[in-house]
Amino acid sequence: NQLTTVRLITAIMAAAAFAVGTAEWFFYGGWIFIVSAFFDRADGELARLSRRTSPGGHAYDLVCDVLASTLAFIGIGIGLRDGPIGLWSVAMGLIAGLAIAVIFWVIELIRAAKNDGRHVYPTRGGFDPDDGLFLVGPIAWIGAQALWPLLIAAAIGAPLFAIWTAYRDRGVLFPRRS
Repeated sequence: NQLTTVRLITAIMAAAAFAVGTAEWFFYGGWIFIVSAFFDRADGELARLSRRTSPGGHAYDLVCDVLASTLAFIGIGIGLRDGPIGLWSVAMGLIAGLAIAVIFWVIELIRAAKNDGRHVYPTRGGFDPDDGLFLVGPIAWIGAQALWPLLIAAAIGAPLFAIWTAYRDRGVLFPRRS
């Protein structure tokens, strides 16, 4: 849980750096976000290797993951507020961040309902679908011109993915009663 806490602290730092809204702080935020993502991977691996996994630790990790992703996109939206669409970027950051939180929630509901220990979205070649968040760092290094397309894609794509995931597994989420 200590690594998970460090992950949360670094994620908050990354979101704050993104929110400053300058090229320099987007760059720093990108690096801090990647460090945070590595802590996220390290905490789970350490727990498994040391056989110290627990339902409470998993829940804490999940809450920290949700907060990290949500806050990153909110920070990016705030940081882009002086750009071409002004404060709409803040709304887009909120939409993207909250939709990512919904995705995590829906996936956990599906996982709990299936109760078979398998991933809702299986890993491919050792990569989880949420490993795509590692791209936030390099995109932030480029600056606002690269973060705009990311924010727009996340504000549109994350809600659609949340809806699609719920629809795809609607039989698991909403079993028919006889």
